[in-house]
Amino acid sequence: MFNFSGTRPNNLGVKDSKLTACPGTPNCVNSQSSDTQSKIAPLPSLAISELKKIVESMERTTIIEATDNYLYAEFKTPLMGYVDDVEFYLDPKENVIHVRSASRLGKSDLGLNRKRVEEIRAKMQAQN
Repeated sequence: MFNFSGTRPNNLGVKDSKLTACPGTPNCVNSQSSDTQSKIAPLPSLAISELKKIVESMERTTIIEATDNYLYAEFKTPLMGYVDDVEFYLDPKENVIHVRSASRLGKSDLGLNRKRVEEIRAKMQAQN
C-alpha cells in the first residue's frame, strides 16, 4: 500500500464568505468558482451536524474541523493513499452549502472530487 498524503494545506477555511479558489488544475471542484472546469452546484442547505454524519459514513474519511457553519474533512483513496481536502460552508445569505473538494497532489483526479460531491448530494437527497 502506498501513501501519497502530501502536506495539509494552510490556506483552507472561509474568508469573507468564500472558500479557497481552485488552483486551475482539473483535480478540484468549487461551488463558488466561475471557471467552468471547476464549477459545481452548491449543496442544499442542511445542518452541518447532519452533513457531518453523511461524511463520516463514507469510507476512509477523517473529520478535521467542524463548526456550526463549516466542515473540513480529508478523504483518502484506497490504493495509493492520495488525500483530498473537502470543505463545506453553510452560507446563511444564499441558504446553500458551498463545497470545495481538491486533491493535494497531482493534476488529474479522473473526476473523483466531482463524483464524491455528487455522491454526498445524493445521500443528502435520500434523507429528505
